[in-house]
Amino acid sequence: MKRPSTFPITLQQIRDAQLRIAPFIRKTPLIRCEDLSTQLGASISFKLENLQITGSFKLRGATYKILNLSEAERERGVITVSSGNHGRAVSFAAGKLGLYALICMSETVPANKVHRIKSLGAEVVTKGATYDEAEAHALNLQAQKHLTMVHPFDDPDIIAGQGTIGLEIFEQNPIINTVLIPLSGGGLISGIALALKSLKPDIHLLGVTMERGPAMIESLKVGKVVGVVEQPTLADALVGGIGSENAYTFQIVRQLVDETILVSEEEIAAAMAYAFHQENLVVEGGGAVGLAALLSGKVHDYGKNIVVVISGGNVECPLLCSIIQKNNHPSKSMGQNPSKEYEP
Repeated sequence: MKRPSTFPITLQQIRDAQLRIAPFIRKTPLIRCEDLSTQLGASISFKLENLQITGSFKLRGATYKILNLSEAERERGVITVSSGNHGRAVSFAAGKLGLYALICMSETVPANKVHRIKSLGAEVVTKGATYDEAEAHALNLQAQKHLTMVHPFDDPDIIAGQGTIGLEIFEQNPIINTVLIPLSGGGLISGIALALKSLKPDIHLLGVTMERGPAMIESLKVGKVVGVVEQPTLADALVGGIGSENAYTFQIVRQLVDETILVSEEEIAAAMAYAFHQENLVVEGGGAVGLAALLSGKVHDYGKNIVVVISGGNVECPLLCSIIQKNNHPSKSMGQNPSKEYEP
């Protein structure tokens, strides 16, 4: 039984975050998936952060971080590095509070995500072929412009903000046994884990990510932070390393997450198509990895009440249409691969 112990983010801080960000975010629904529930003989629910105001969970942490800035920090403005969703969240929150925001992104970020960030009034700089190269440029600009960094995941305020999802899940379904959560830098799963393990220590938490460049899982394997080579993936929101100076999320994930699962590009594509066909949901690749793990039969001994966190829905229409067309009849049998492959 895993229980939070020495981390600098407490359940009370997560509750404070829930109160403070409430005027700026949407309490997202938890819906039961009847089709999957019938197939698995369990109650399967989706936590729909793809319906968050900016299309992903990132708005929670970004808002709480910015609300906690000093007046001097607010006057100077903020900067961040993002693969898309975090940048959009920072832009939205900064705009609501009247702050200048500079968003650094790699040149591989989908155009729709860049456009949406610019439309919110932030300045966008694209630099480098990878997330890590964009991050290095962001750190240089931060020093030059004296801006405050809003870290995408490894920050107590960010983690506490994302943890409000855990509070909502418990309020909406206190009898849950298992939660499947997308895993990247670890801010989302760390916050949810701190909240849920505090409220229900015997809950089973699974972190799910793509096979291509799973930085956190590779780090967990060797017991220290390691770098990975970024690769093209449908789960573009999950790309990037966890930071050589990682101070929080690696240790939280290491202590509180019970299991990790890798899913293939084909399995992610099948999950995106399944969400559209069966639940009328638009889900991006990174947001679909938990569902992909269920559909591919990679989740075992999951109990009778399962929640899948659908973390985002910011996917380009042509890409989603292509995936839907290639998966017109997604398999409804657990453990089967989709009939057609998808290569990003």
